[in-house]
Amino acid sequence: MTLLIMLIGLLVLLFLRVPVAFALLVPALVYVVTDPTASLGIGVQQTLSGVNNFPMLAVPMFILLGNLANVSGITDRVYSAAIAFLGHIRGSLGYVNIATSFGFSWMSGAAIADAAAMGRVQVPQMIKRGYPAGFSVGITGASSLIAPMIPPSIPAIIYAVTAGLSVGALFIVGIVPALLLVTALAAMVWWQTRKKDHLREYKVGWGARGRAALASLPAVGAAVVILGGILGGVATPTEASAAGVLYIFILALAYREMTWRKLYDVLLQTVETAGSVLLIVAAAALFGWVLARERAPQLAADFMLGLTNDPVMFLILVNLFLFVVGCLLEPTAAILIIVPVLSPVAETFGIHPMHFAAIVIFNLLIGLLTPPVGLVLFVLSSVTKMPVADVIRGVLPFFVPMVAVLLLVTFIPAFSLWLPGLLGFL
Repeated sequence: MTLLIMLIGLLVLLFLRVPVAFALLVPALVYVVTDPTASLGIGVQQTLSGVNNFPMLAVPMFILLGNLANVSGITDRVYSAAIAFLGHIRGSLGYVNIATSFGFSWMSGAAIADAAAMGRVQVPQMIKRGYPAGFSVGITGASSLIAPMIPPSIPAIIYAVTAGLSVGALFIVGIVPALLLVTALAAMVWWQTRKKDHLREYKVGWGARGRAALASLPAVGAAVVILGGILGGVATPTEASAAGVLYIFILALAYREMTWRKLYDVLLQTVETAGSVLLIVAAAALFGWVLARERAPQLAADFMLGLTNDPVMFLILVNLFLFVVGCLLEPTAAILIIVPVLSPVAETFGIHPMHFAAIVIFNLLIGLLTPPVGLVLFVLSSVTKMPVADVIRGVLPFFVPMVAVLLLVTFIPAFSLWLPGLLGFL
C-alpha cells in the first residue's frame, strides 16, 4: 500500500507539471517524515549519496564538452567533410545529416545537444535545397539518438552508477547498436529519396575532399582522447571526460571561435543542464532507497514471474512498459527510478546485465521523440521555428527504423555483448 501511494503521488505531481526532481523528492520525503523507523538524517544521507561519487563527476564534464563542441566550429567542419564525400549521392543531405550526427556524437553524449546543433545547421540547408521540411526535421531528430548511445553517453554513465556496472563497459555496449541505427536510418533515407534525383549536390574533386577531411580531422581527436584513454587503461571515464574538455577547449581557441561571451554562455548552459540532471539524480537516490526499503524489486520480480517465466515474453513486456514510461519521463529520471527495480528481475530471467542495459537505454531514448515529454521535439521546434505538431509528423516515419533496431538489440544479445566481450570488458 505504501508503494502504491508513493507511485500515485509521483504520477499526480508529474501530471500537474511539477519538475521531475521535486515530483520524486516530495513523496520520498513524506515517507521519511511519516515512517517512525526512518529519520530525516538517513534521508539526507541517501539523497547526497546519489551524487557523491566519482563516476558521476563525468556527467557535468561531458555536458561541458558537448556545449564547447557546439560553439567551437567543429560541427561546421564535420558537416563540410560529409558534404564533400556524400554530396553527389541522391538524397545526399539525409546521409550527411546522419554522418554529421555520428561524428558529432563522439563529443556530445546527449541527444538534446546533437539536435540543437544539427537542427540549427542542417535543417535550414536541407529545406533550402528542396528537401521536405518534415523529412528534414525527422531525420535530424532520429539521428540525434546516436549521440547518447556511444561514448561519451550520459545515459550510460547514469545507468552504470545506478546499477553498479562499469562505465567503460557500458560505453562500448552502445557502439554496435548505434551503428545499427546509422544503417537503418540510411536505409530509410534511401527509401524516401529513391525517386527524387534532384536531391543531390555537385560532385567535388578529391583535392577538395582531402582538404575538407583534413579540416575535420582534429574533431576525431576528441574520440581518440576519450575512448583511447578508457580502452588503453590510461584514464577512467571521469578523467577522460576532463581530458576531452581540455582538448575541445584548446581546439576552439585554435579555431579562434571562442570569445569571453561564448565561454560565459557555455558555462552558464552547462551549469543549468548539469544542475537539473544532478538534482534529479539526488532526488531519485532517495526515492530509490524508499523503493528498496519497501521491497519493490522483490515484489516486481514476483509479479513478473507470476505473469510469465519466458525470458522472451519478459523482454516484450519490459519494452512495452519502457515505451510508455519514455512518453512520460526523460531518460535520466526513468533510468534512476526503473533500473533498481527491473535490473534484478532481468537477472532472474537469465538476461545479461549489459544486454538489459542496452535495451533500457535505447528504448528510453526513443521517448525523447514521443509526446508529451519528448525533449528533442521541443528543441527542434525551438531551433527551426517549426510548430511542435509539424516536428512530430516529420519524426513519425523514422519510428520504423528505430523500432526495428530496438527489436534487433532486444532479441539478438550479440549486438550489445560482442564488442565488450572482444575488448575484454565481459
